Amino acid sequence: MKKMIILMGIIALASCSMNSPEMVRGQISKKRDKIRELNQQITELEGMLEENNGNPGNSFKIPVNLKDMSPEPFNHYVGLTGKLEAEEAAFISPEMNGQIKKIHVREGDRVKKGQLLVSLNTSLTESSIKEVKTGLELAEKLYEKQKELWEQKIGSELQYLEAKNAKEQAEARLATLNAQMDMARIRAPFNGEVETIFLKEGELAAPGMQVLQLVSLKNLKIYADMSEKYLPSVNEGEIIRIEFPEREDLNMTVPIHRIGNVIDEKSRTFRIELKVPNLKEDLKPNMFTTIRVNDFSSDKAMVVPSLIIKQDISGKYLYIAEEKEGVLTAAKKYIEEGLSYQDNTMIVNGLEPGERVIVEGYTQVSDGVEIVVR
Repeated sequence: MKKMIILMGIIALASCSMNSPEMVRGQISKKRDKIRELNQQITELEGMLEENNGNPGNSFKIPVNLKDMSPEPFNHYVGLTGKLEAEEAAFISPEMNGQIKKIHVREGDRVKKGQLLVSLNTSLTESSIKEVKTGLELAEKLYEKQKELWEQKIGSELQYLEAKNAKEQAEARLATLNAQMDMARIRAPFNGEVETIFLKEGELAAPGMQVLQLVSLKNLKIYADMSEKYLPSVNEGEIIRIEFPEREDLNMTVPIHRIGNVIDEKSRTFRIELKVPNLKEDLKPNMFTTIRVNDFSSDKAMVVPSLIIKQDISGKYLYIAEEKEGVLTAAKKYIEEGLSYQDNTMIVNGLEPGERVIVEGYTQVSDGVEIVVR
């Protein structure tokens, strides 16, 4: 009884799995592909009927279109996904603890390098500076008096050194307080735009705490990871294409700025870096991009549409047109294919210049069938 219950459970699970949305979508996709293939075959057969009805002498001849083979350029590209980053972008924080006294900018403001962004409360430091300045004035006067006396051989050397030390200590203390005053003023480290302000006036700020975000859009960069198998075919300075899916009008070509020297142990990839000019500031950090890296080029390649290549137990093949005794027939030709890109495939062996490849009507022909050029 237990075995029967378990078996029924397995059958129920299998039934649910087979009727899952992913399975149904996959079946729909396959059937739609089949419909497209059948519609293409129907269209070609209808074309055959029309041509044969117009020319009875072509009865039982399958109409085709041919491509005369000759060497032509072929380029293969590796597609990568990258993300734009700003070369100059920072979350700004103070160098010391303090209460925010004044925020001098607003979100969206453009600022220059060195411009004052935020001021912390420095009332205690200012009070200390006044006190130290008063002490320094007295220390300087005492030092000058002791110096004059010492030069006249009056007084002891110890009194002179003590006065000098007191003056130097006051000067060092004043320099420290002035440095603290400067640390209480947050300035822009580069030219850019205030993106976000995280704190408000009156709130406490501390080192490492983000007060505002500053970003420059003038110069951007992209990092992308490539499989290590492409390392021999990629070089610094090589021109590649960058495409923006959401902004096709901004597509551009740029050189590879740097190739990483380390292979990632897990992904077996290396990193490439691209510099992207953005003078009009149309591009924004974190935009996703498609990068096309040319890893193979040939000026004399035999190229055919990828769709016409078929396969049987003996290998890959296509059909060419052969003329014997005035009769044009289709002939099966086994080939060795190379790289494919988009809708084209490079043939590395099996085709010769001057041969005519069937590029339309190839689904209707077979070896030895008579054909007619449309």
